[in-house]
Amino acid sequence: MWCIPTIDEEYEKRMMDILSTYERPHDPQRPVVCLDEKSKQLISENRPSIKAKQGSIKKRDYEYVRRGTLNLFVATEPLGKRRHVVTTKRRTKKDFAQMIKTLTEVIYPHAKKIILVTDNLNTHTPQSIIETFGETIGNNIVEKLEWHYTPKHASWLNMAEIEIQALSTQCLKQPTDTFQKMQKKVGAWQKDRNKKQIGINWQFTQEKARKKFKLPIKILL
Repeated sequence: MWCIPTIDEEYEKRMMDILSTYERPHDPQRPVVCLDEKSKQLISENRPSIKAKQGSIKKRDYEYVRRGTLNLFVATEPLGKRRHVVTTKRRTKKDFAQMIKTLTEVIYPHAKKIILVTDNLNTHTPQSIIETFGETIGNNIVEKLEWHYTPKHASWLNMAEIEIQALSTQCLKQPTDTFQKMQKKVGAWQKDRNKKQIGINWQFTQEKARKKFKLPIKILL
């Protein structure tokens, strides 16, 4: 988290912008949604595993067969206590654009504006959306977004990373060998977590950031 080479002006500006965004009160009409993605390898067992029994855990051979990779887009609304995970075969700008379209038209169709937090990956741009869907549809989608980028080398400021960590430890530890099985597994995890209304209690504020990094307090005149 704290592997930060230099807190320059640009880093400070973006960090404070993200933290200010997180301090907004919950507004269903303007949900704060954090989005990130994770690549996951599909693998199958090379030899049959030995099933668990009383007094003995399941045993699996260390050898495995690679079955390719897939991508998981993870969108989480911390204060709304919901998340949405989309499984794709790739993570191109078209895949990203389709994920944003799903956010605006399927998950939050009635929101006046989606407050979107992403990192600086070169596909995470309004232009990706416009190039994918054309000027008219693309601009209509972009108009529904208020975009906030984390500083470079600061993925820890994106709360989607917390959700991805939960997904990884709770759902992705066991090997999965097909795209369809991964979709089903992730879908069940998402449904259960949303049903339990699990949110994220973010504690790192602008005030704490200034103390941690010894930044001057700026007074607006």
